[in-house]
Amino acid sequence: MSGERQPVWVGRVAIVSLPAEIDLANAELVRQDLLSVVAQGATRVIADMTATTFCDSAGIAALVRVVQQATARGSGLRLAASAPAVTRVLALTGVDKLIEVYPSVAAAMADPGGQVAAEPAPAAPGQADSEGRAPQPG
Repeated sequence: MSGERQPVWVGRVAIVSLPAEIDLANAELVRQDLLSVVAQGATRVIADMTATTFCDSAGIAALVRVVQQATARGSGLRLAASAPAVTRVLALTGVDKLIEVYPSVAAAMADPGGQVAAEPAPAAPGQADSEGRAPQPG
């Protein structure tokens, strides 16, 4: 990794701590660091932005490129962000619709949803499906 912190691995999930400020000066390094763990076989990457207090358009663009490339490789990206300035930028740019955003790393780890290659199990005959819908007559 190019950054000062090494990722933390929990199984095949990689947690990457991002810097306090993400801007034009370091956005490319952030992108490379996140994609590095995807290349190492992470099925999910959690970008820990809980210490990040500023993220400009270069940082947003880097995150969008990461999620596109990670998805193409069968991986997923989640953000853990809590600073109001950061979560506001993610919401205003619509990135929070493209990438799941959680208030903490623990919340991002705990949510089983959005798993790559996970499909709901089919409902048994006469039972509701995984979304609570009643079976339809055939």
